[in-house]
Amino acid sequence: MSSEAPDHAAENALVIFTPSGKRGRFPLGTPVLTVARQLGVDLDSVCGGRGICSKCQITPGYGEFSKHGVTVQADALSEWNSVEERYKSKRGLIDGRRLGCQAKVMGDVVIDVPPESQVHKQVIRKSATERVIAMDPATRLLYVEVAEPDMHEPTGDFERLAIALRDQWQVADVSADLALMRRLQPALRKGDWKVTVALHQGNHDATPRILDIWPGFYEGSIYGLAIDLGSTTIAAHLCDLKDGRVLASSGLMNPQIRFGEDLMSRVSYVMMNPGGDVEMTRTVREAINGLASAIATEAGIHPRQIYEAVFVCNPVMHHLLLGIDPVELGQAPFALATSGSLSLDARELDLANLNASARVYILPCIAGHVGADAAAVALSEQPNKSDDMVLIVDVGTNAEILLGNKTRVLACSSPTGPAFEGAQISSGQRAAPGAIERVEIDPVTKEPRFRVIGSDLWSDDPGFAEATATSGITGICGSGIIEAVAEMRMAGLLDPGGLIGSPEQTGTWRTTPEGRTHSYVLHDGTADGGPRILVTQGDIRAIQLAKSALYAGARLLMDEMGVDKVDRVTLAGAFGAHISPKHAMVLGMIPDAPLNKVTSAGNAAGTGARIALCNVAARNQIEATVHEIHKVETAIEPKFQEHFVNANAIPHAVDPFPELSLIVTLPVVSFNTSGSGGADGRRRRRG
Repeated sequence: MSSEAPDHAAENALVIFTPSGKRGRFPLGTPVLTVARQLGVDLDSVCGGRGICSKCQITPGYGEFSKHGVTVQADALSEWNSVEERYKSKRGLIDGRRLGCQAKVMGDVVIDVPPESQVHKQVIRKSATERVIAMDPATRLLYVEVAEPDMHEPTGDFERLAIALRDQWQVADVSADLALMRRLQPALRKGDWKVTVALHQGNHDATPRILDIWPGFYEGSIYGLAIDLGSTTIAAHLCDLKDGRVLASSGLMNPQIRFGEDLMSRVSYVMMNPGGDVEMTRTVREAINGLASAIATEAGIHPRQIYEAVFVCNPVMHHLLLGIDPVELGQAPFALATSGSLSLDARELDLANLNASARVYILPCIAGHVGADAAAVALSEQPNKSDDMVLIVDVGTNAEILLGNKTRVLACSSPTGPAFEGAQISSGQRAAPGAIERVEIDPVTKEPRFRVIGSDLWSDDPGFAEATATSGITGICGSGIIEAVAEMRMAGLLDPGGLIGSPEQTGTWRTTPEGRTHSYVLHDGTADGGPRILVTQGDIRAIQLAKSALYAGARLLMDEMGVDKVDRVTLAGAFGAHISPKHAMVLGMIPDAPLNKVTSAGNAAGTGARIALCNVAARNQIEATVHEIHKVETAIEPKFQEHFVNANAIPHAVDPFPELSLIVTLPVVSFNTSGSGGADGRRRRRG
């Protein structure tokens, strides 16, 4: 049956896939793999559903999912069967996983497709940004010569090692754990009383700690991880702690997405499902362990050579990483359990795929909804040292916004939701080969051209079909939908209120009727067995809501600062690196500014994490800076709603965009057919 059939009969169940967000109703007893294929979900399988290849592994979610309006019962999937048992006993299967070809739908269910089960693997766009960093890491290698034991001066080997470190390196009061003590004497004697130690000396008054020891002079390297733990993506950079070089960057989808695409959905899941926070903590820690192992393999090192990790994350992710219930962050006054920086043993966070003695540093949070990721952006971009008024926007599922200069810095967060990541979009997908990432629409013919991830050719270039034969054209990612909507507005297919015109109003068959609204046909691959990729009225609304939240947050900071314009805008994160300033401004995502003053900072949060990893003084700096940043709470500011409503228009209902008007003339169109205006669309919509 059609996945869109509105059949709510008892013999049908609602199936929702994450991270794609695709859903539909299907007869009870339908295999999950069959459902995925009918919905166009990216779930791998090469054995024809016989339970041999294990490519179709999925993870069902149970409990109440308020975001999706569904409660998943324990018997939502068919019982574990002998095929799955045989596979697990012979080849292993992560606890909680099922085989999509074997598990059948028996009730409403939320199903997560892990990255390794996806055919089109996600392209992690939070790559390392080039940055010169003064090296002064908290963890470093020190070579020392230790006095031999003397019967006339009976001191322990560790005490004499401590004396050597004090005299030769001015490091006093060192400590070590029992595992190090057990290896100390063999190392000293094998090295003829000369050893190299890995010493961790945190910021402030932290006690220096010996993490490892080698006989003689150790010529190897030690490594650290800088991790940007986002709501949607976990990105990591493996750095050499001698010189700061990034050996490898990698990332994966945050598996917590199956509990909710945005932060408040995850908080709601915890509220509705006792123990849900424990489940999410376990899930994200397992993912980080897997990421650490994968990035070490990519760089050709052993994970045990990783001696330190630095984390930046928003407040909800911060609490879930630490194993702290985030419920208080879901209700005023949005109190954090702790806002200060944290220094921990990696084993306290169950991070087993690092060195057994590895240390973890977590940057401080600014406030209840402005986390360590915003602090990392402030460390990277340093608005507090800017002569001009700079707006820094780090866009993800939750946007962190900074505004300020040498005089004062303000911060807020704004709940943009996952639309900018390609979620909640009808043909949306994560950034993966085959996803449309760039769009242009001819304003005269209304015909589109586009580029997909994995090819530098445009769709109307010779050789495009051959270049994309392997990946296909599979959907549209966040950067693609943003450009598509902006291009539709510039081409006169979309009016300022966000309405898509009819074929008669726009002069093109591509604005096709979809129920009572219209959609724009960006690509129709059905003739070759591919998807029909549309930009629907629902997609426009999702982008409007996301961009309105972003703009309203920025405007709120401008009000607080007492300014009507900014001198420059810095776009941070994957968004900033892949969206053109012109398209962002046409949408009204950011305030008007000269286009040459809108720049990308790349993954600024990740850069801030790397700076903190490689320079211990930077940790002291950001810990002092966060106390000077004034936080504005969007959730309780009365003007936020007013700004949000005005920002629904494209680009804006009342704010002028003089800099944008110098390069773009937006068509004056209105497709509002309500009231006495009739069906010709000539009646102008008020506001």
